[in-house]
Amino acid sequence: MVIGVTSGFEKTLELVGVGYRAKQSTNGVSLTVGYSHPVEFNALEGTSIAVPDEKKIIIAGIDKQTVGLTAALIRKIRKPEPYKGKGIRYVDEVVRRKAGKAGKV
Repeated sequence: MVIGVTSGFEKTLELVGVGYRAKQSTNGVSLTVGYSHPVEFNALEGTSIAVPDEKKIIIAGIDKQTVGLTAALIRKIRKPEPYKGKGIRYVDEVVRRKAGKAGKV
């Protein structure tokens, strides 16, 4: 708790995929992640969401659980898929890739 009050906690998400973008809105973030409409996500109380560029989202706050929950809820909107690796992922996350179809020999 002392770390949260003095320096705060922070999680960083990145968007991977053609046309995947994040844009700062009034009290949260607007995500364009392959759906027919942009997805609006409002920040939970006690957290702040910053979008330094359109491929990164930074969630910060003093409560570690709330910061982690906010990051998990944003990631849940479009999880990274194993075939192309597209989706919303944590910066340090490693997505295991699958081979896909073998094709004719």
